[in-house]
Amino acid sequence: MELAGIAANGNNLKQTSDLSAVLSPAVAAAASYLQKQFSEARPFRHVVIENFFDASFCQRLCSEFPDFDTRAALNENGEIGGKATQEKIHKLGPGFCRLDEVVQSQPFRELIGEITGIPNLQYDPHYFGGGTHENRHGQDLDPHVDFNFHPISRQHRRLNLIVYLNPEWLDQWGGSLQLHKDPYLEPSQDEIVTLTPLMNRCVIFETTEKSWHGFARINLPQDKQQLSRKSFALYYYTDTRPADETAEEHSTVYVERHMPDRFRAGLTLAEADLLELRILFARRDQHMRRLYGNIQHLYGETNRLRQQLSRISTEETAVDAQDVPLDQAQQLIQQLRIRIRELEQSTSWRITAPLRAIKRIFQGS
Repeated sequence: MELAGIAANGNNLKQTSDLSAVLSPAVAAAASYLQKQFSEARPFRHVVIENFFDASFCQRLCSEFPDFDTRAALNENGEIGGKATQEKIHKLGPGFCRLDEVVQSQPFRELIGEITGIPNLQYDPHYFGGGTHENRHGQDLDPHVDFNFHPISRQHRRLNLIVYLNPEWLDQWGGSLQLHKDPYLEPSQDEIVTLTPLMNRCVIFETTEKSWHGFARINLPQDKQQLSRKSFALYYYTDTRPADETAEEHSTVYVERHMPDRFRAGLTLAEADLLELRILFARRDQHMRRLYGNIQHLYGETNRLRQQLSRISTEETAVDAQDVPLDQAQQLIQQLRIRIRELEQSTSWRITAPLRAIKRIFQGS
């Protein structure tokens, strides 16, 4: 969406000294229009804003963007992958320091709150999962919904704000952001919106239990493989959330990709086809190993808590002299058992959050 024409009418311009050197004034001028786009978007609430940053400031971020660091590229299996993230953006240069100051400021948070209709947005000083992201040739991101509680502040995750920093990108290269209605459905039945990660394009979307998003494997042409997919990501939180939008705490939930449509009866597999199938099966195998490892760990914690309960006499009313009644502790153990059974029946959840919740209660934190 181009904002130049809207900015000319700038009656509702909210330009402040904090924002003017970083954010394009057209964004604030178009807040009401952007709010309408956000609320009406499909497959879930989001908005795309072109030329989000001031042009010279955007170039400054590009020049300060960190080199790919393998130490920041470890995947969930502890292996070096094709994605590097840097959460400590204040160490990347004066431009990113300035950006950090602005995105935590009240004027900026109020502007984003006006666009999205979500008030009292809170900044994450840890940039947990955020900061700079760089994805190389061969990297992809399965459709997923994000974790729903901050692991430290315990606040509700409400918004993803992503600004892309790629002067050149084509959808056929993969790597374009895809928003899904339901990735469990076959692609022909799913509703998918594709957004190209072009320079200074900002995407803001609400984080819910249905905000499925990801991107297809990056497959750059031979003469473009020096490129990578670069972005800055920021997540906002709130202290409370409407009850009908609040789910049990979970970590990021992934859905493995469907078999490509070209794999049909009669197809003769080429070497590239065989490689793709092997990758798909290997990813599922890794996913299942990780899930069963989580299950084993949860069983161990269940046994530990059961042993702890067995040491409590029937006269005692607290666990380890803390204010946790015995019947509440037994109820928590039962809830943990239920969650383990759910994990055993599913290969789409990567969950450690219920365990953390149990530990917080027993540790009195």
